[in-house]
Amino acid sequence: MGLDGVAASVRNAASEVFGDRVEQAAGYVELLERHGVERGLIGPREVDRLWERHVLNSAVIGERIPDGARVVDVGSGAGLPGVPLAISRPDLDIVLLEPMARRVDWLAEVAEKLELPITVVRGRAEERQVREELGGADVVTARAVAPLARLANWCLPLVRSQGALVALKGASAGEEIERDRADVRKAGGGEPEVFECGTKVLEVPSTVVVIHRLPPKPSRSRRRS
Repeated sequence: MGLDGVAASVRNAASEVFGDRVEQAAGYVELLERHGVERGLIGPREVDRLWERHVLNSAVIGERIPDGARVVDVGSGAGLPGVPLAISRPDLDIVLLEPMARRVDWLAEVAEKLELPITVVRGRAEERQVREELGGADVVTARAVAPLARLANWCLPLVRSQGALVALKGASAGEEIERDRADVRKAGGGEPEVFECGTKVLEVPSTVVVIHRLPPKPSRSRRRS
């Protein structure tokens, strides 16, 4: 389907978000339509709402990512939000991190077919080797990966001091923050903040929780000196 057959409001939003790269975004949607269900990347019900529920929903979180940032997308799966971000924000240096081999193969195919300068890595955020290889990111993104407490424990070690975890969440974001605030702090994160992205282009904006990694506390010996 690409952009054919979608509502005018969706076409307009896609043009606004992706600009002159909107056909590249349409190519990504076509790949998901063709292979997403059979390869276990998306559910059958998602095929008809890829643009508004997945692709645009992911791309607009770029509003919370600074120019030229190095981004690690944890649990990238079908490439969300990493691939839409790579298309809408070519200034970003994006790594897609995914533990499942078949999904890693899919992401590599997408990067090649769409000619996207992204890096695909197989692994988990909590693995020591991954943290050594990918640590120091300006931003770590995650979508539908885990509750906030677990996400902070997995992802914040990949973030540089004062960088940020940007997690796509739904209407329950506030409840998660209340429940997991202490665990986020233990993981090295600051106060979680909730933002809506895409308010000017989407009927239903994306909700993100942003957690900045706090600088390390000085050691006792340094404090005494």
